Amino acid sequence: MKLKKTLSNRIAVLRAEHKMTQKDLAEKAGVSRQTIISMEKNKYTPSLILAFEIANVFGVGIDNVFQYEEEK
Repeated sequence: MKLKKTLSNRIAVLRAEHKMTQKDLAEKAGVSRQTIISMEKNKYTPSLILAFEIANVFGVGIDNVFQYEEEK
């Protein structure tokens, strides 16, 4: 049986907690607003560097933003 692996995130939740718009986060992370939208919808998996950059923007560890899961 093959396990499906997914990467989910809490970007929208963290943005709300920090009163940040998608545009604000995009500017601070150095990407487009469309990239943030795609990540929030789990349609785009960021590079490791971008994942760390987003975590740094929020002042948290990468594992507080992104969760790696294996589904059966």
